[in-house]
Amino acid sequence: MNKVQFSVMLFFSISTILAQSEGLTSSPYSLYGLGTINQSGIGKTNGMGYVGIGLKTPEEINNINTANFALVPQNLFIYDVGLKGLYNTFSNRADQETKTTLNFSNLAVAFRIGQGLGAGLSLVPYSDVGYSLVGIKTNIEGSNETFESSVTGVGGLSDLKLNLGYELLPGLRLGLGGSLLFGNIEETETFEISSSNFELTENTNYTGFRLNTGIQFDVSENITLGSTIQLPTSLKGTLKRSVLKNVDQTEITVENEGTDSTDDFKMPLQVGLGFSAKIFKSLTLAGDYKNNYWSDTQQTENLGSYVDQSVFALGMEYEKNSDSFKYVDRIQYRLGYNYDTGYLSMNGSKIDGYSFTAGIGLPVGQGWKSRLNLSYSYGSQGQIQNIMIKENFHLVTLNLGLKDVWFQKRKIN
Repeated sequence: MNKVQFSVMLFFSISTILAQSEGLTSSPYSLYGLGTINQSGIGKTNGMGYVGIGLKTPEEINNINTANFALVPQNLFIYDVGLKGLYNTFSNRADQETKTTLNFSNLAVAFRIGQGLGAGLSLVPYSDVGYSLVGIKTNIEGSNETFESSVTGVGGLSDLKLNLGYELLPGLRLGLGGSLLFGNIEETETFEISSSNFELTENTNYTGFRLNTGIQFDVSENITLGSTIQLPTSLKGTLKRSVLKNVDQTEITVENEGTDSTDDFKMPLQVGLGFSAKIFKSLTLAGDYKNNYWSDTQQTENLGSYVDQSVFALGMEYEKNSDSFKYVDRIQYRLGYNYDTGYLSMNGSKIDGYSFTAGIGLPVGQGWKSRLNLSYSYGSQGQIQNIMIKENFHLVTLNLGLKDVWFQKRKIN
């Protein structure tokens, strides 16, 4: 089996696992829209506040700006496989709850096609759904009686992305990418009336395609500017609903509809700007700004409405000497900060969030070409106000970036 066959089999095998994975979040805010939108990136960006629009990474995958793939070196094939673990604490005025989740976070490959032209293929979670609401009281129409119900939701969407980067001129790189968004969200509601138990299940599948572009320009050897645009699109939805009734431990199918169409979910235009600067040959600073024009989609939720979302990110990385033969000199240390104004407004308050990140990149393997990236993030979103919930989280990501040399002729003395 040659390297091409092995790489294709590896990618699609793990892709199947990633696409079918559930339980990547336990946030109550995943109840809305498509769930909790994944902000994390691939490799080193997780430890740098998730920056990457203007970040040059020739030998590591930067999935945030497609133009960066033009920098993939000749004959070098790059893999990146990631895991993430999340520990959440949820609190309101009366109660507090904790949950832990663990799963795959990404699979990505990058390679060079020709002179100045590179490509990448990745699969990452786009959104995650995992909520549970227990003891919801509802009035029975026409009477003073109430009944209690419980609602759970699982699922989310995956993002299968193909990126192309081309160096148009020395220092000027352009990128084009296409994302196939797909997945399903299953919501189950159970309630009891008199001596009968009912279970309502709605399974919604979404699919859609989204284009994005990117550009990077080297102002000088140490300063790079970047920009990205993700075009708006609509995700087609299909709905399947079933209702089961349980009387005296006998299950009866009340309703079992076939697949039906549902309202499309509209994705907004996103515009991003970023920069990176290398200082004293050992310190890299980077910053990003992104804006999602959710209000233009004119969508609403039962308890809120969509509003324009801004994301600010800052990051830094220190590496003493990338060319040194000493192992400790090639270790990378990272810090970052990310602030998200949120895209949902409830009772006039935005559900914003922030996170502080730290990471380390350890050289591994023969020649230290590959790298093990470990990052930690502490953050919060929401607030204890009215019916809102404050969520604090601890996120750990582990990414293994493997590099393999292809198509290089052996030298025989």
